[in-house]
Amino acid sequence: MKGILLIWSVCFMMISCAPERPGHLNVIVFLVDDLGWSDVGCYGSTFYETPNIDELAGRGVRFTSAYAACHVCSPTRASLITGRYPATINLTDWLTGRRDFPFQMLKNVEINQHLPYGMLTLPRVLKENGYSTAIFGKWHLGEDSASTVRQGFDVHIPDWDRGWPKDGYHFPYGMKGLEEGEQGEYLTDRLTDEALKYLEMNQDGPFFLYMSHFAVHDPIQGRSDLVEKYRMKLKNAVPASGPAYIPEGQPGNEDSLQATHNGFRVFPDQSVKIKQHQDNIQFAAMVESMDESLGRILDKLEALDLDDNTLVIFYSDNGGMSAANFWDPGRVISPDKLDEAFSTSNLPLRGAKGWLYEGGIRVPMIFHWPGGGLQGAVSDVPVTSPDFYPTILDILGIPYRSEDTDGISMVPLLKGEEKLEREAIYWHFPHYSNHGMQSPGGAVRSGDYKLLEYYEDGRVQLFNLKEDIGEQNDLSDREPAKAAELREMLHRWRESTGARMMEPNPEYR
Repeated sequence: MKGILLIWSVCFMMISCAPERPGHLNVIVFLVDDLGWSDVGCYGSTFYETPNIDELAGRGVRFTSAYAACHVCSPTRASLITGRYPATINLTDWLTGRRDFPFQMLKNVEINQHLPYGMLTLPRVLKENGYSTAIFGKWHLGEDSASTVRQGFDVHIPDWDRGWPKDGYHFPYGMKGLEEGEQGEYLTDRLTDEALKYLEMNQDGPFFLYMSHFAVHDPIQGRSDLVEKYRMKLKNAVPASGPAYIPEGQPGNEDSLQATHNGFRVFPDQSVKIKQHQDNIQFAAMVESMDESLGRILDKLEALDLDDNTLVIFYSDNGGMSAANFWDPGRVISPDKLDEAFSTSNLPLRGAKGWLYEGGIRVPMIFHWPGGGLQGAVSDVPVTSPDFYPTILDILGIPYRSEDTDGISMVPLLKGEEKLEREAIYWHFPHYSNHGMQSPGGAVRSGDYKLLEYYEDGRVQLFNLKEDIGEQNDLSDREPAKAAELREMLHRWRESTGARMMEPNPEYR
């Protein structure tokens, strides 16, 4: 009898002391396309309504200095699921990338046309640890029809690998996997329907749901009922003060920017206009329908009794599209089509999607870690998209090697610590953007300081973001030692990653 009791006691101790199985927590990454830092209520928007995102912020940690690894989509998305900087894997522009034009002094760097196969990716690692994995919406990391499967996803809807919905946001969509539907159906709603079905089928978990919306990327098309809602809201609102658009261009051409620019196009001094007001009713409708999607997913988790067992992350892949998409430098936008070309305002941040200013790279981010992270907390510590890979694996208790990621785990911040042991965050964009007509360049943020370097002429700008979040006061002449220090850091980092640099354009004129 004593032997039986001893065996029972040992077994009980083994059961009670055994660590929980790695990967027991479900994971949802809710990624929005082109959502600006100030496009969310809890980040300052008073026109767009985002009650579900705001509620999630109250249940988790809201990051106010979260960054995308690039000011356009594909590089950030690659960094999110690999933990690598875009420069490390030579995927530094959107796919397939912008072609070269004669106005360029430098040639765009040739990049990998898909996320390199054989890499450790978040879905692959999770799948190896017993997870079912699914992506609903935008992939944009390779046009091979088997790309998502080869990177670790079990399910991908729709089978469409470009960065925008093929035929727009209203059914029919023209994308494989979404052939059936009802007239008037809205893409953001439909993708959410598919995600909810997946949750029901995989509620016994664990699962990794990558809810990767096409919204709020152009074409700027809102759901009709919400468009009418915001039409009335705008009609009854107090008119915004200040100019509706301001020019933004190359550093050093400030004098020419004082001149009045007529029309909406790329101007001879390589400047374009930046939207200053959040008053686009089509875009507002897109934002709210995206927020509704998050609310429906959170409600489903609660209905399935999974809300206390699911890590939910809200994020955007780059800043808001305050400048139009000038895929052709000769494009001219009609004044009556502005709401089809300019999405939002990123104020108080400078610039937009396509710029290395804060408006292009600072984004909203919220982590809700039930039972592990703080609730209703705010962190101003700078973090970036390569940090997702180590953070998620750290939370789940899945081991990884530090040499397999360029990111740093954010778990200490989620638990209330106020710093990470990191020297700096870096950016490298050896291309000309469809949005910002600035010189290609790189950037580094270390502490409160941020330095931008432009590849055409080597010019730099230095800003103290704590004192100047709008990046209006260039300190490079007043603090040359700090500028030199950050520039050296940026150059050392580029060398360490093998970042590819641009060559002179022989067709330049």
